[in-house]
Amino acid sequence: MGLGVSLILIAAGAIMAWAVHVSTTGFNIHTVGYILLVVGIIGALLSLIFWSNWAGPGYFLRRERVVDDRY
Repeated sequence: MGLGVSLILIAAGAIMAWAVHVSTTGFNIHTVGYILLVVGIIGALLSLIFWSNWAGPGYFLRRERVVDDRY
């Protein structure tokens, strides 16, 4: 799960938890919103942790060019 998906989950969870005012029987939409919010936050934190371990975007583009003058 990338950072973009995490932000979408956070937004959807916040909308379901705080902006939707509906009552149903046997299904609490606010609880689902809080679950999506927590999963999105955990996913975003894990994405940021692994992103810093892999040196971030563009890591493989920063290679040094080695020129061999023997030939």
